[in-house]
Amino acid sequence: MAIVDDHALLREGTVQLLEQEADLHVVGQAGSGEAALRLIDALHPDVALVDINLPDMSGLELARQVVAHRPGCRVLVVSAYDDYAYVSEAMEVGVGGYLLKTASARELVDAVRAVSDGVVVLDAGVSAHLRRRNRSGPDCPPGAALTARETDVLGLLTRGRSNKQIAAELGLGLRTVESHVSSVLAKLGVSSRTEAVGYALSRRLVTPETHGDARRPGPAHDLEPRSKARKLTG
Repeated sequence: MAIVDDHALLREGTVQLLEQEADLHVVGQAGSGEAALRLIDALHPDVALVDINLPDMSGLELARQVVAHRPGCRVLVVSAYDDYAYVSEAMEVGVGGYLLKTASARELVDAVRAVSDGVVVLDAGVSAHLRRRNRSGPDCPPGAALTARETDVLGLLTRGRSNKQIAAELGLGLRTVESHVSSVLAKLGVSSRTEAVGYALSRRLVTPETHGDARRPGPAHDLEPRSKARKLTG
């Protein structure tokens, strides 16, 4: 794992926190986007924790480059901002998760593990902000902002499909599916796949008639096999 933040004190504190977990290992840290790219290329971390404010480029631009050109590394944005514009852009980029710096130590550890396993994570505070925004926004049918492909992905989520299974059924790349799942979570204002399924079924965004025997996926459907140890970069 790698830690990318322009504040050395925050980086070092995050390293100490994560290194307490037996299955998490921080391979390096960087204070700028360019340094982070060199670090990722040299050490190949599984996850990069990335702050939005970096001195030479935005964390979202860094995330864009990592997602596009370094597919072995997943990005978890750890930010002080819950603005819709930041969250929306991050999800469109295809990051593995978006966590606020107000999150607890346990929430950070759980988010790192989930992102490493291929599960998209959205901070609960961000989800609440998005729900409030949706309620105060223009009157439109629930889920109207979803694209046709995102609706397809949501339908398969309700049938308990993993990201790999969705990719196979729709003929898409795994990272493309992860990006669609991220976008679905952001647009629905939910923080997990399970919440997205519950939201979709309760509001009839998908139906058993059009998407098969819809059911809420259990933990085995939400998570892919977890590796014994994870390398982090940030």
